[in-house]
Amino acid sequence: MTREVDPDSAVKMMESVGCTLLQLPSEQSERLLRGSQAGAEQDPARRQFLESFPFAIGMVEDGER
Repeated sequence: MTREVDPDSAVKMMESVGCTLLQLPSEQSERLLRGSQAGAEQDPARRQFLESFPFAIGMVEDGER
């Protein structure tokens, strides 16, 4: 059974998660970024999302990491 999430709800949730992550102390945000499991993700779409999320929410700038 496939379920879809309302796009507006998904955006609000991602904004909330991003806001929370941006408030982490630098040591914790660096540890989070270093521990990313994006490379281990088998699904290409999920891997792309995991790799782009820190850039999308402003945790890192292009060229960082």
